[in-house]
Amino acid sequence: MKRHLNTLFVTTQGAHLAKEGQTVVVKVDGEVRMQLPVHNLGSIVCFGQVSASPFLLGHCAENAVGVSFLTEHGRFLARVHGATSGNVLLRREQYRRADDPARCASIARAIVVAKVANCRVALLRAQRDRPHGEGAERLRAAAEVLAGHLVALEREPDLDATRGIEGIAARDYFAVFDDLISQQKEDFRFSGRSRRPPLDRMNALLSFVYTLLVHDVQGALESVGLDPAVGFLHRDRPGRPGLALDLMEEFRPFFADRLVLSLVNLRQLDARSFRVAESGAVLLNDDGRKAVLTAYQSRKLDVLEHPFLGEQTTVGLLPHLQALLLARHLRGDLDAYPPFFWR
Repeated sequence: MKRHLNTLFVTTQGAHLAKEGQTVVVKVDGEVRMQLPVHNLGSIVCFGQVSASPFLLGHCAENAVGVSFLTEHGRFLARVHGATSGNVLLRREQYRRADDPARCASIARAIVVAKVANCRVALLRAQRDRPHGEGAERLRAAAEVLAGHLVALEREPDLDATRGIEGIAARDYFAVFDDLISQQKEDFRFSGRSRRPPLDRMNALLSFVYTLLVHDVQGALESVGLDPAVGFLHRDRPGRPGLALDLMEEFRPFFADRLVLSLVNLRQLDARSFRVAESGAVLLNDDGRKAVLTAYQSRKLDVLEHPFLGEQTTVGLLPHLQALLLARHLRGDLDAYPPFFWR
């Protein structure tokens, strides 16, 4: 079992990260704000105007600690990591599978089945919590529609058809996403996904948490020797971590969407946690980002039983376990890839 390593998020603008002995030191205006042993970290994520010394970057690379740089508002810029790990034969098999439409489709279909099933669980849980409340009937009806998509996936469609079902299912899920918001409805009303830039508070939250999640999944894939850029569901595109985007689909409703909804419904965030840029983009402010990051890290410590392995694990380890199961499938140790299903 992989150790549950921590992620250091640095959001203070103007901060500088340096190496002192076997530790990373965070300084602001020359004053030490934090000092942590590198071996206690799994990754470092820097937001905005945050710099790091080359000595620290080299030390992190040698110790398998990835350092990611994002804009202040969470758009991914770059990632620094050490030498590629893993057996070259594993990556060659990954590339062969990705070039074979039939074998690629089987993995993509497993991922989409898990995503749709987990979206359906999210809707049914919300409907059970308020069976006679506003929107309950819409949630139930949407869950039935998603069940129909699962039946369609059982017919083993080809890769393009699988991608089409995934897109339609996502549309049907987000069509009732506003009904999952039970508090602060006026401030967090959701009418559909908007990206680059997000145009409302809920979309700003979703995009920010999805960025954090794909960072964690990318690190998990690299840790088992897989190439995060070559996926099965998402088409190859320069600069896009296709496999990381594939694997995170299973976790969107269970982890990301659930976290975002709890932050709003429990009033841990409100309208004051956001600002509107001149371009019209709605963005988290400093206090809002810190609140989300704190909740994100806390959620990763929750314990559950892995549905396939039957072992107790933390939410934060799920990407590592799924990456390992995918690697085992590609090596031929498992007949099929077992995705994560939310129970």
